Amino acid sequence: MNVEELSGLPDGAVEHFRGEGIEKLYPPQAEAVEAGITNGENVVAAVPTASGKTMIAALGMLSAIERGGTALYIVPLRALASEKREEFEAYGAFGVDVGVATGNYESTSEWLVEKDVIVATSEKVDSLVRNGASWLTDLTCVVSDEVHLINDGSRGPTLEVTLAKLRRLNEALQVVALSATVGNAGEMADWLDAELVETDWRPIDLRTGVHYGSAIEFADGDGREVPVSGNESQEAALVGDIVSEGGSSLVFVNSRRNAESAADRLGAVTDRELTGEERAELEELAEGIREGSDTETSADLADCVERGAAFHHAGLSSSQRSAVEDAFRERLLKVISATPTLAAGVNTPARRVIVRDWRRYDPTAGGMAPLDVLEVHQMMGRAGRPGLDPYGEAVLLAKGHDERDELFDRYVWADPEPVRSKLAAEPALRTHVLATIASGFARTREGLLAFLEETLYASQSAEPGRLETVTDTVLAYLESNDFVERGPEGDGNGEDDEAESDAGGAFTPASELDSDEELRATSLGHTVSRLYLDPMSAATIVHGLEDADERPTAFGLYQLISRTPDMYELYLRSGEDELFGEIYYEREAELLGEAPSEFEDDRFEDWLAALKTGRLLEDWAKEDDEGELTDRYGIGPGDLRGKVDTAEWLLGAAESLASEIGSEWTIAVREARARVEHGVSEELLELVSVRGVGRKRARRLYAAGIETPAALRNADKGVVLGALQGTKTAETVLENAGREDSSMEGVEPVVAAREAPDSDARADEEFPESQADLGDF
Repeated sequence: MNVEELSGLPDGAVEHFRGEGIEKLYPPQAEAVEAGITNGENVVAAVPTASGKTMIAALGMLSAIERGGTALYIVPLRALASEKREEFEAYGAFGVDVGVATGNYESTSEWLVEKDVIVATSEKVDSLVRNGASWLTDLTCVVSDEVHLINDGSRGPTLEVTLAKLRRLNEALQVVALSATVGNAGEMADWLDAELVETDWRPIDLRTGVHYGSAIEFADGDGREVPVSGNESQEAALVGDIVSEGGSSLVFVNSRRNAESAADRLGAVTDRELTGEERAELEELAEGIREGSDTETSADLADCVERGAAFHHAGLSSSQRSAVEDAFRERLLKVISATPTLAAGVNTPARRVIVRDWRRYDPTAGGMAPLDVLEVHQMMGRAGRPGLDPYGEAVLLAKGHDERDELFDRYVWADPEPVRSKLAAEPALRTHVLATIASGFARTREGLLAFLEETLYASQSAEPGRLETVTDTVLAYLESNDFVERGPEGDGNGEDDEAESDAGGAFTPASELDSDEELRATSLGHTVSRLYLDPMSAATIVHGLEDADERPTAFGLYQLISRTPDMYELYLRSGEDELFGEIYYEREAELLGEAPSEFEDDRFEDWLAALKTGRLLEDWAKEDDEGELTDRYGIGPGDLRGKVDTAEWLLGAAESLASEIGSEWTIAVREARARVEHGVSEELLELVSVRGVGRKRARRLYAAGIETPAALRNADKGVVLGALQGTKTAETVLENAGREDSSMEGVEPVVAAREAPDSDARADEEFPESQADLGDF
């Protein structure tokens, strides 16, 4: 089908596509048109990566806009949201306005009402539904990218419930679901009442196979010689082979440490292929990475980048990951060694994908376990992109003949597993049941179960009564924690009966509710839903604040939020249970809530892991340097930023909860949140309120005797310049502080009058000497 044959699109759309070099639709795209995607029909497109899925989505969205509607594009990751926004902003040439929404789960983002295309994560869309964003009822098309992630135990239920709610809000809503790896596409299409477009067509050839000995054996029986010499590793030989012909490579490994060590080794391979111009550009990129962070991880990444290699994992900061991805897309970087997170949809095409590690540690299995076929196929799909590569290759590595045969059977010739709903797990269901009640999607138990019958889980369930049983258990938990109440239908007086404050309180099982009894979210329940909290997190915070007999310390609050399901706590390493056990006994009086007995091994270990996480947050708020913290706790800069961001969000939620329950500790929570947000001690909170003054600049100003914004407005300019160490910076900060004359012309810097605290000395004083034995703790 030629692009000129398309109809129902905004004026200028066809000309735009032709300007992009699109003269003819790919077969899957043409099939989607035949299935009615430009006429508002639901479509599930199960087609390989690089086969035109985004164009299929565009046809659905643009035709919906032409009909006077609004389109929503749901992505699993914030990085993908930014990538898709940039891609769709090109439609501005023919009048399409694009917006993106990812964070701030308490906002309805009403400014998006003016947009034609909205890109958002599934969590953001879920929060918009909970908060009653009015513009959601105007949607006419929703696209779910990477819809196979419904199979993910942590994020899948949110996507599943969100799609069900959007369909309930808009009966005529067009749903377009996209995936390259879904083993039960027909079942997904049935759930969504959609036409199925399923094909294995690709615009360029993708060859999959196994490397064993000195050659790659492909699934079609062909082979390619790639000899391995001396002490050379298989992946080094494969990378060197493809880079020498002008291609790039992705190497998937099973851990962060392996990703970093592989990149270091592969840098020796790519270094010899660099041109002088490339070397200069890479040195500039590496310098930017070093300047952006003073951590060991950043230094290691920069060293690899200089040689044309990089590693990619969740321990990197978002800016570092973006820099690596951009340089790889430009083929400046020749190889990335990555954990499987890179296969989640970010556009990083390579000519050759190498799956080095097909097993990873699985705590539920007690050891190493094979990856799912779906996950390996996602990795393989990164290979080959039209316009960049003449072909794509995806290769697994075998050490022996039997392993070669196993890899062909397990992955190369296998179909991906079917997508299975994970909604019926109690942790997933409790947050969505509360949100469903609070947002008015269900007002009775029967109505709640009727809504849940519209989910994928209900269509797949082979256990009669399973969903009902778990729902009743969740309702009992929500009622006992004063998040939900019941009463005669239509009562709606909002008056709460006395309720027990923990899950052990007395309640009537939800299955015994009369059919005319109404389920209502309490004021507290509405707050929890609006804050986008797991109800168990909210219960933990509320109980901790209620049990506090005196003003909580920041450390006590940090440990409290670290015990919630919404915070991924740090692991305890070998020997750390003893160290943090000592810290626990030393600071037990600061901790909120009742600690488990040390004889309850798993619960007490979780308590200590939360203690360790709280200690990290405390150290950050005491202004310890980023590099010191990442070394001390054995984490990456991305991990630190993630913990800080999550803590800021949870403490903001705790402040709202404290206000809701009338706690006298609201101000203490607010101060703890501000300290962790800015990473400063209490005395610097006023200074960091000035735009442009971060933790380091605030400490230098304080050391110079400038303690408040008012003092900054009246301070000697030479002292300000001496503290801030830059004329332009000093002028900007003074202007932001409200100083009328902020010019530094002719001003000479004056040396600070007061020494800043020594964070190294503080760390030595606070941590026991035994910590020295913990290596990279």
